[in-house]
Amino acid sequence: YQRRVRGAPMDEYIFPKDLLYKIAPLQFLHVLNKNTNVVSVQVGPKTYRCKEEEKVVYGPSPLIVVPPGHYVVIENPVCRNKDGTISFTEQGQARLSHGDQEIRLEQDPFPLYPGEKLSGRIEPLKVVAPNTALRLQASRDFVDKNGTKYIAGQDWLFHGPGTYIPRKEVRVVHVVKSVVIGPNQALRLRARKDFIDRKKKADSPEKNG
Repeated sequence: YQRRVRGAPMDEYIFPKDLLYKIAPLQFLHVLNKNTNVVSVQVGPKTYRCKEEEKVVYGPSPLIVVPPGHYVVIENPVCRNKDGTISFTEQGQARLSHGDQEIRLEQDPFPLYPGEKLSGRIEPLKVVAPNTALRLQASRDFVDKNGTKYIAGQDWLFHGPGTYIPRKEVRVVHVVKSVVIGPNQALRLRARKDFIDRKKKADSPEKNG
């Protein structure tokens, strides 16, 4: 895999082009070790020389850059330790949360680890205008950072003005616009199912019979 240049010092060698990779800044590649079947990630800027038992299986490819006010959805994300570092197996393979998703916001450019993939494109965060709201629905049970429990199928509103930060457990159903009630006008409302309003008052269809 390497040969010495005739007449050159013993430490000067020529490496075949398919074993020498120049990884530019903001680029990465995946290297497979054919003995252990472990795929490692190499991030530039660097010049990487493959060993005899290694093979580049992906890249060089640009790092994922999420600009301010945007987000991206990653499928099969890496598992992380309590301190936020990536969890690896004893052999050095990054552990994945298969079938799961992770929403990543603005951060330093990052590579995709073997098995991770982008779900769609990098999207701007939704800005909710005044007098409007987003109708949200939980796709699975979860507890938010405030300790509030949500059950799969539960609906609620995110009121504007504000920027909505998406969660993997929540989907946006549609945008709700405020209804302006003029003088000498009224709205007759009927609950479709049991709920608790913004004033923490419970209501149900039976009460509106």
